[in-house]
Amino acid sequence: MNTRRNFILAALCSALTCIAGQSHSAPPLTVEIFAMPHPPVRAALQPLRDWLAKQVGRIQVREVDIESPEGVKRMQAAGLSGHIPVLIMIDGQYNFRRQDGRQVAFVNFPNTPDTPAGARGEWTTTDVQTVLSGLMK
Repeated sequence: MNTRRNFILAALCSALTCIAGQSHSAPPLTVEIFAMPHPPVRAALQPLRDWLAKQVGRIQVREVDIESPEGVKRMQAAGLSGHIPVLIMIDGQYNFRRQDGRQVAFVNFPNTPDTPAGARGEWTTTDVQTVLSGLMK
């Protein structure tokens, strides 16, 4: 009788430990990509989209046309206005500190050799990946 009671108690404790462990796991990060749906923007963001697609279960990605009413509203809520082709937000933020200590804003096109200087942001796909990788630890 005592052995049976101990077995049931141990099974209940194990079940509670499993349930508690699952409820304390971190929810996936949310990445919102606000972007114009035009070909140059799509091509510029493709490397980031490809990387994000490999992060299944760890990152929730949401895409919104930045020119839509919702996109304009979110951009304005972030304190931005004007002709902005891309805004990347991670859990509601677009400003982050790089590992070298400098501030980076995920606004405008990524900084690549193909991007015209006037539309080039100060961020790269690697910057976004580094921030996300650090937050997923």
